[in-house]
Amino acid sequence: MKTVNALKIRNHLGEVLEELNKTGNPILVSKGRKVRAVLITPEQFKKRFLDYQAEEEKKCLMDLIKNSRAKRKGTKDSIEVLRELRGYEP
Repeated sequence: MKTVNALKIRNHLGEVLEELNKTGNPILVSKGRKVRAVLITPEQFKKRFLDYQAEEEKKCLMDLIKNSRAKRKGTKDSIEVLRELRGYEP
């Protein structure tokens, strides 16, 4: 990974972005002696963060579905409940 200081980013952003696009390697951005940010490609961002976030949301929804099924009360299935609500005779 390459480290670039904030001044170079400010003065040569186009070159830095071109290098990022060409190599695909993340670029560390430093200010002073500390690394303050990381530049990554949109594909890397999607893979690392958006896909992870979607997977987490999917997991939460599946847990919610499983928990709601576990809390089911009574022996009637959904068709019987709908018929009762609509006033049909059994």
